[in-house]
Amino acid sequence: MDFAFPWPMSQGEWLAWSSAVVTALLGLLFFLAPALAFRVLRLQVKPEKAAAIAEGRGRMSGFYLGVGLCCILLAQPLIYMTLGFSWLFTAFGRLLSMMSDGANTPFNWVSIVVELALAALPLAFAFGFVP
Repeated sequence: MDFAFPWPMSQGEWLAWSSAVVTALLGLLFFLAPALAFRVLRLQVKPEKAAAIAEGRGRMSGFYLGVGLCCILLAQPLIYMTLGFSWLFTAFGRLLSMMSDGANTPFNWVSIVVELALAALPLAFAFGFVP
């Protein structure tokens, strides 16, 4: 069995692939520079809590790298759907926090727009809205 890199061929695939690349790059940022990633997300890690850095390097980078790289390497509509729904639930969780936890800040509004865009790109391809 030959393994070939599945290069995107249609406009819809390019959109979904772009979301997967951004996701994988975020995963690399969490994997290689978790302290920087936390600063970008406006999260503060206490120096005596090294386990918080491990969460960023492990759990957060694991999701982003795993799903992003699977989309890039396998290029299957159902995997793109997984990526899209993951970003959609991320945006929903942020919206819920904005409504119930008093986290209604400009940073969260920008983040929710980015997350919805990262969700819409692969979902549009997976559901056939963009061929």
